[in-house]
Amino acid sequence: MLGVDSHRDVHVAAVVSTVGEVLAVERFPTTASGYRNLVEWALCRGVVRRAGVESSGNYGAALSRYLLSVGIAAVEAPGPGRSARRRRSKSDEGDAVAAARSVLSGRAQWPVKSGSGPVEIARMYLMAKDSAVSAKRQAVNQLKALLVTADPALRDELRSLSRRGLVLACLQLREGGEGMDPVVRATRFTVRVLAERIEQLGVQARMLEQRLANVIGTHYPRLMDSVGVGPHSAAVLLTVLGDNSERMRGEASFAALCGASPVEYSSGSRCHRRLNRGGNRQANAALHRIVLTRLRWDPRTQAYYERRVAEGKTRREIIRCLKRYVAREVYRLVQGQRQGPACS
Repeated sequence: MLGVDSHRDVHVAAVVSTVGEVLAVERFPTTASGYRNLVEWALCRGVVRRAGVESSGNYGAALSRYLLSVGIAAVEAPGPGRSARRRRSKSDEGDAVAAARSVLSGRAQWPVKSGSGPVEIARMYLMAKDSAVSAKRQAVNQLKALLVTADPALRDELRSLSRRGLVLACLQLREGGEGMDPVVRATRFTVRVLAERIEQLGVQARMLEQRLANVIGTHYPRLMDSVGVGPHSAAVLLTVLGDNSERMRGEASFAALCGASPVEYSSGSRCHRRLNRGGNRQANAALHRIVLTRLRWDPRTQAYYERRVAEGKTRREIIRCLKRYVAREVYRLVQGQRQGPACS
């Protein structure tokens, strides 16, 4: 078994035999030649049955893709955890050996994301779009905060405008001549710069949103046709699934990964379930947005809501149930879309 403790500039690899003996530990740079040398070094010790990679979605993503390309099954190796770190010292070599032994014991069994299809493309577009929206919001807040302390004449001129009108008006501002107060000149210049930034970030966000819709609409049209599922929510949920969603055991695993599955909480004769606060919270928020949209526009969801209210369920409990149903629907739509071409 091969275990890898991944970092930004170097990966620490360990080879462990099938009886748990450490055969070798070595460091390799995070380059194309480094990945090749790592695999060749591991194969010199015997047949590599599986490889466990820590942080396979981050620092170890490129290595995971390379291992899959050369035919080595790669799985996500969980970290040792806080309790284990308190009992022993921390070292990269020890983490690599622990990753290999977690594969050997079966604790590491979830295949890594392949990152080689439309979902990876959508993930990159989504990341860039979210950062553009966040930066635009920050620039708008800075613009409004700057106007609070601005010259009264400028503030009164822009006070009653909407946000869009405010940006357009600030784009037309001129710095002013040499005879103007230097603070007022600096204010007008800064306001115009912020307005230009807001406009540019808005153009970038719309362009990325369009690219996101094109990618998802081309490869997962049935998902986009589902009620309440927009490009952003679809991209978030697809990112959780990955390009190789078959790595999950079923729709229950996907719901648990989204934090939409109830957690059993029992003691003695009491047996009930509580809210799952784990999982990917962005995916959970996407499911929540879909449910709220359906409660407003979808007659089938509205009928379900009324029926559960008559049964004595609260609004929160009904929304949790609906999120679980939406997770099941999304998983089946994605799986059906991927299996459809192969069956035709």
